[in-house]
Amino acid sequence: MASAEPSRAARVLLLAAVALVGLNLRPFITGIGPLAADIAAQTGLDLKGISLLTLVPMFLMGIFAFAGPFLQSRVGARRSVIASLVVLVIGSLLRLTATQGWQMVGTAALLGVGVAVIQAVFPGIVKKQFPHHVGMVMGLYSAALMGGGALGAQAAPLVANAAGDWHSGLAWMAIPAVLALLLAVFTLPRDGGAANGRLSALALLRRPRVWLLMACFGLVNGGYSTAVAWLAPFYREYGWSAAASGTLMAVMAVFQALAALFLPMLARSNDLRRWLWLTLAMQAIGFAALAFWPEASPVLWAAILGAGLGGCFSLSMIVALDHLPDPAEAGALSALMQGGGFLITALPPWIVAALHDATGGFTAGWLLHLACAVVVAGLYWRVSPAGYAKAMNAALPPPPTVDRRVPS
Repeated sequence: MASAEPSRAARVLLLAAVALVGLNLRPFITGIGPLAADIAAQTGLDLKGISLLTLVPMFLMGIFAFAGPFLQSRVGARRSVIASLVVLVIGSLLRLTATQGWQMVGTAALLGVGVAVIQAVFPGIVKKQFPHHVGMVMGLYSAALMGGGALGAQAAPLVANAAGDWHSGLAWMAIPAVLALLLAVFTLPRDGGAANGRLSALALLRRPRVWLLMACFGLVNGGYSTAVAWLAPFYREYGWSAAASGTLMAVMAVFQALAALFLPMLARSNDLRRWLWLTLAMQAIGFAALAFWPEASPVLWAAILGAGLGGCFSLSMIVALDHLPDPAEAGALSALMQGGGFLITALPPWIVAALHDATGGFTAGWLLHLACAVVVAGLYWRVSPAGYAKAMNAALPPPPTVDRRVPS
């Protein structure tokens, strides 16, 4: 049974918590690209080693996402989120003293675990607390997540330059994590009893639809992980400074946030496939432009690519939650989609680094993600709301009309 929505005052505080928690889930990754040359110079990490700072946390996001249903039912979503925010604070502060490659990879792993747990349980919180405004609130969460990516990319080189040390450009991220921790402690609803959803995680994994959602989520977000890892170094090869390449990353992330927030509001239909195809078309344009016309209009390409990636992320999360009406089951499905998806997402930065070593440039990597966008567009043809119940092999009513408007 879906719970009643919280009161207006509680709703405002919860929305603030949703935004601030989301803001902390990407800066530790997007801050790496603009500082990659400085990090490599001190730690000795080569191109493939730098890619581990994205690959390892993404891989752990996948592994630990599978624990989402267990954490939600046994530990509790609130306690899981609070503990994970503590981990983000500690992981960020440890980067102040990281001087060797293994230490940087270790902090990336620690931060990846913290983010993984939050991502696994947070959609279930949204589904339960805002049952009639899932699209809008997930849009806010996704926009904040992408906005945090913009903040990390823009602030990391600025803080590093001001402090004269790249460590500070990464460690400052402990500050917003502390703020999110305090807000979460005071606003997230208390954990109830264990969820009694009809579908277990193992039962969900027997549904082919779950694997299809994993594949789509992973292939799309592989484009994101590659972009945050290599877009800045790509343009540094053209002579851009760390600050300028960080600004380009921030542009991409800002448009990710805008698309993640507004596309779910514009998509007033239960069938989100046309909107998903729009975002995939934008990704295709962005990756093609990076491959063939990188110097023609870099800011425009970053904006188009960012809008495509951000909008697709937000809509993909909503599609997963719309498959099942029960919050616990929908949260479990979302966690599993992210689990398999992030395992796929972890690999492309390393693959693109290997392609760079083999070909001498990033063109092959951009074309790889252009092909992925085309493949996902074909896969999403099968994701029709009319087939949700059949795909999940459950006697469920048709999905309700979704209100994408801001809750009043």
